[in-house]
Amino acid sequence: MTRQQVLDLYFMDARCKLIDLAAFIDRVDRAGGDEDFRMKAFRDALSELSKSNLDRARLVLLAFSDPTTEPIPAATTKAACGAWPQTR
Repeated sequence: MTRQQVLDLYFMDARCKLIDLAAFIDRVDRAGGDEDFRMKAFRDALSELSKSNLDRARLVLLAFSDPTTEPIPAATTKAACGAWPQTR
């Protein structure tokens, strides 16, 4: 596809998602309390979007991913939390 075709097909969907993200960040910023590791990972991922890399999707995914390679002996929770809770 040409750049124009990609824009014609996907722009409105991406615009909607970006507005959704802005509303989410506004809610977090207005809420009381400290941010946790999830919001740090979220902000790290957002910073990748403004860079000129052609592998932004990979870098955004890595911002949320556990970089360790050794398996843990047992799961510590019953559900995923969406971001790696350790400091990088």
